[in-house]
Amino acid sequence: MKLLAVIDTSVKKEGLQDLTIHRAVSSIPFAGRYRLIDFPLSNLVNSGVTTVGVFPSYPFASLLDHIGVGKSWDLDRRKNGLFFLPITQRDGGLSTVGAFAGLEEHMQFFTKSIQPHVIVSNGFVINQLDVKDMLDNHIQSGADITEAVIDGVSLKKYILSKDLLVELIQTHREKSVVSVEDVVNLKKSPYTFNQYEYEGYYAIIDSVQSYFQASLALLDEENRKQLFLPDRPIYTKVKDEPPTRYIAGSKVKRALIANGSTIMGEVADSIISRGVYIKKNARLEKCIIMQKCVIEENCNLSYVIADKDVYIGEGVVLHGTAEQPIVLRKGETVTKEDLR
Repeated sequence: MKLLAVIDTSVKKEGLQDLTIHRAVSSIPFAGRYRLIDFPLSNLVNSGVTTVGVFPSYPFASLLDHIGVGKSWDLDRRKNGLFFLPITQRDGGLSTVGAFAGLEEHMQFFTKSIQPHVIVSNGFVINQLDVKDMLDNHIQSGADITEAVIDGVSLKKYILSKDLLVELIQTHREKSVVSVEDVVNLKKSPYTFNQYEYEGYYAIIDSVQSYFQASLALLDEENRKQLFLPDRPIYTKVKDEPPTRYIAGSKVKRALIANGSTIMGEVADSIISRGVYIKKNARLEKCIIMQKCVIEENCNLSYVIADKDVYIGEGVVLHGTAEQPIVLRKGETVTKEDLR
């Protein structure tokens, strides 16, 4: 594959702050067993791309723990494979995809590569982009930069020649541009631009509301069929855990539940991650419960997002809305006394 890949996971989204205090946006759990980074990574390997540079900014420990050396995506190779390339800048240029100041810190990644083209992607858009087809479209167009779009909405994924990207990185200050996304949005001369029309499922995760809506949309079987394609699987970090236990008296309706959980209460229209414990007479509706949360007896929750390791004490009642779901931050403890 004549394509080098950049996944810019340094992009910040203020609307996701409650979920990104301890992690990058691309490391946010999704659909019970995945992380957002799994989708762009899987798109690349399903299209035959074998050289991928992940450019994170602080905090990136969670992301590094998840992707490791890329084994789950068959990117743990002696030649090429996955490169984890942290950037030091923490301020400025991090709200836009393909920030040149960050890419500049790892110029050897580009100068040593032999692939003539680069795809610059992000870690917060979920889709099933055929990168090979997009590259063919880019070459046929003769344009300098091709942008992936759907119905006029940018997916913030761009293909350009490696030589052009290196030139832009080296001259971005004098040309007053900050990123690949910025060059495309400004239609900066003297470059020419092309749009690749993507068809299929997509979701842009840039706020708690969009995350909540995109997550629960996967309870619809048709949406799952469009995203999880048999011939283009979504890979993730492998975890060996036992099947979920459904204790006598539990009730589950229209839910996605990952391995390793114990369900004793009632769950409806919700997504439950690995290792969650939901005790007797607890009732959950339209909730997203992340890994290793504990929900004690007689709780009543609706429109709640509980991040990892949250503990919800006995008898707690929390009701958010679709527009404003309640977010419990990673490791938070909530009891009835806290709500008085």
